[in-house]
Amino acid sequence: MDTSKIKLPYLLADVYKASEKNLFKVVSTFAGGGGSSTGYRLAGGNILAINEFVKKAQECYSRNYPNTFIFKQDIRKLSGKRILKKLNLKVGELDILDGSPPCSGFSMAGLREKGWGEIIKYSDTEQVVDDLFFEFARLVKSLQPKVFIAENVKGLTVGPAKSKLGVSQIAIFETKEKTIIDELKKCGYNVKYKILNAMYYSVPQSRERLIIIGVRTDIKHIITFPKKQFPISSVEQAFENLINDSVTNCLNNKNTMIYDLWKNVKPGETFEKAHKAKFKKKGNFSRQKIDKNLPCKTLTTHESDLQHYSENRKLTIPEAIRIQTFPDDYYLGETYSKQYERLGRAVSPLMMKAIAEHVYKTILKPYYNENRQK
Repeated sequence: MDTSKIKLPYLLADVYKASEKNLFKVVSTFAGGGGSSTGYRLAGGNILAINEFVKKAQECYSRNYPNTFIFKQDIRKLSGKRILKKLNLKVGELDILDGSPPCSGFSMAGLREKGWGEIIKYSDTEQVVDDLFFEFARLVKSLQPKVFIAENVKGLTVGPAKSKLGVSQIAIFETKEKTIIDELKKCGYNVKYKILNAMYYSVPQSRERLIIIGVRTDIKHIITFPKKQFPISSVEQAFENLINDSVTNCLNNKNTMIYDLWKNVKPGETFEKAHKAKFKKKGNFSRQKIDKNLPCKTLTTHESDLQHYSENRKLTIPEAIRIQTFPDDYYLGETYSKQYERLGRAVSPLMMKAIAEHVYKTILKPYYNENRQK
């Protein structure tokens, strides 16, 4: 397989081969089970190390990438000095610092700002997560990578959350409130952000994410984002030649409300209309029967949200892997629920591949070419 044009389906062996190009060096924070790391590797990047403190996520990552060093402590206890020493790097030598801080307090689902500052259950741990972007900024300042790339939910750009994000432009009026963008810019970076939808980057899923890119101010290259890519992949295309495991644990129980509602929902529709027709009142349903001819809606950590288009059931893990564009043979854990949760929290690898390729082509490669000529 030509790893430069990789698409679904693919295997871990393809990821290893692509990473051998060693085009740029990355340290990934909040790495989870390895979604963003897989994308960087597919783009030819070399992941020098990651930071992840959730034990089950560490185990998942190690099963897929056993040779990658893991800083296992909470990021609040990780210093840039320790990273540099472990990797034998000097300040400024790292190409990309990556990070996807947990984002429960900014999610489009739920109470959003009501949860800010509270202890939130995250995977198998509990912690306050809304300060973690500033911890990422602290590492940016101490490491001084040429580029940083941060990913988060669209909800960070909406409503009251916008006051925490800030703006890329120079503020006309001074503000006493510390914002994410201001803190990143103070680290010595030009910063831009944009909402990108994964469905335009070979992902069969409408998944909008905030992408923040920062380039060190001594590197004079304009920050841009990858252009939309066509054609868009459908669910049916993603499931081609898919060998499913047993669907037994995915079937909707015949004695539940969801089983009856499923039969009255058309592909592409949510369960809301069917619920209202049956019970004469509005129901709080985010579930959707996916349309095989379109990308599906966002795959979340809630395993019942996406329902199969022709069978009365949830998605199988092999199907969810295709929806999130992981390698077919990627290890995600032992139980269905944990596997699905890990996928729901992940960055879609093929989307990150497109972003990383663009950053390398427009910023890192020109920078190295210029410095070789001096």
